[in-house]
Amino acid sequence: MARNYRPARLGEEIKKTVGNMLLTGLKDYRLQGKMISVSDVEVSSDGSYATVYLSVLGKNFLEDAAEEEKKEILAAMKSASGMLRREIGRNVKVRHIPELTFRIDSSLEYGRHMSAVIDSLHISDREAEEDSEEKTEEES
Repeated sequence: MARNYRPARLGEEIKKTVGNMLLTGLKDYRLQGKMISVSDVEVSSDGSYATVYLSVLGKNFLEDAAEEEKKEILAAMKSASGMLRREIGRNVKVRHIPELTFRIDSSLEYGRHMSAVIDSLHISDREAEEDSEEKTEEES
């Protein structure tokens, strides 16, 4: 059975192209002044669909963007999908350019939430080490 690396390679090329277009090519007013990056691209096994995951930061780089701002960005990216597909066709040699869908990547938000939950437990590093040492002594 052959391994199919093509979707992953195509995803990386799409990620580069969309990232470059976000920096230089897209002039939509809804995207101006916003901190947007492409975190991942998943391509279907047949290469006909690609899901582009976007990370969006708010005005304060430590905070996440508001929900209405995220909806605006998704609408702007959807309206620019034709131009993005054309640019992908110029940069990547494929017969069929995948249809692009855009989603907001919430992994940063989830990571911050989990970090806050862990910090709220008020467990110091020494207490955690002592607990793990006690458990290993009990097991032996």
